[in-house]
Amino acid sequence: MKPDRPSDRVVVLDRDGTIVIDRGYLGDPAGLEFLPAAAEGLRSLHRSGYRLVVVTNQSGVSRGFFSLDRLHEIHRRLTDMVLSAGSALAGIYYCPHLPEDGCPCRKPATGLLTRAAAELGFEPRASIVIGDKPTDIEFGRRAGATTMLLSPAGAPGPAGAPAAGRTIADFVVPDLEDAARRIHDLHGSC
Repeated sequence: MKPDRPSDRVVVLDRDGTIVIDRGYLGDPAGLEFLPAAAEGLRSLHRSGYRLVVVTNQSGVSRGFFSLDRLHEIHRRLTDMVLSAGSALAGIYYCPHLPEDGCPCRKPATGLLTRAAAELGFEPRASIVIGDKPTDIEFGRRAGATTMLLSPAGAPGPAGAPAAGRTIADFVVPDLEDAARRIHDLHGSC
């Protein structure tokens, strides 16, 4: 389905394991490193007119592994990396809470997506959510968005029938460059 308006050309991305290598509770900006094909995928989406929004759970703050100030440093570095790769982020939204806190902003809850949509002016159901974990896919499903699971070992294409008790993505892709190609196929380039 094509987005209703150009402003609805939004891709919502998880951070760790989707854009950058997942290093557990990353507390050092120097530890940020793009996953293979991530920079190319981000650049392709940006050049095609998609706004890129990061939504990430960062419970390392509540666990005491790093401070909010440190998380902001990490996100400034990520923003700089994305700019250097020829792309841009429309926003970064994070939840610093523990899973047991029951926070409405922690994925798979949609609080952060609702906030991003209100601040950036897009319809969540018209967005495309890309992540590497079941919670990312459940998050996208709850919003009514198209979902893509980043799975380097997974086969590309429709994800097939859901297994009992599991949320299945609309598409499984090996990396962000392939995700960008699939999005272009689905919605066409600008």
